[in-house]
Amino acid sequence: MSVAFTKEESAETASETLLPDRPISPHPNLVTEAGLQALQSQLHQAREAYEAAQAIDDVNEKRRQSAVPLRDIRYFGERLRTAQLIARPASNDTVAFGSTVTFSRADGRVQTYRIVGEDEADPKAGSISFVAPVAKSLMGKAVGDVVGTGTQEIEILAIG
Repeated sequence: MSVAFTKEESAETASETLLPDRPISPHPNLVTEAGLQALQSQLHQAREAYEAAQAIDDVNEKRRQSAVPLRDIRYFGERLRTAQLIARPASNDTVAFGSTVTFSRADGRVQTYRIVGEDEADPKAGSISFVAPVAKSLMGKAVGDVVGTGTQEIEILAIG
C-alpha cells in the first residue's frame, strides 16, 4: 500500500508527539561525580526507550512512545554538554559544593543534606541544590556559624 492511502494522524495524536522541551535552568550546571554519572545513565535510558519505541509498527503509537524519550534525549544531552564537574571539597573547614552539612533549626530539628547540582537534588534522599536558599546561606560558612534562612536561623553542627 502506498503512503498516499494511509490515514493522516489526528490532531490529538500530533499534539501528543510534540512535547515542549524540559526547561533548562539559567544557573551554571554544576555537578558532582555522582551527578555526572546519573546524567549519563538517564541519557542512556532515554536512548534505549527511544530505540524500543522505534520497533513499534503502528506509526501513531511509535510517535507517541517516542515523544518523551526524544524530549529527554534533548534535555540530558544539553545537561551533559554544559555540565561542570566540581571535585569534592578539599577540606571540611567550610561549606562548599559537594559538602554534607548537618545543622540544627530553632525548633530543635537536626537535618543533614549534601549540596549538589540541580539535577541530582532530592531533599527526601538528603541532597539539596546549590541554588536552594538554605544551601546559598550555608555556602562558605563553618561549624558553629549561625545563618538566617528567611524567617529562621540555623546553626551548622558538622561539615563532611
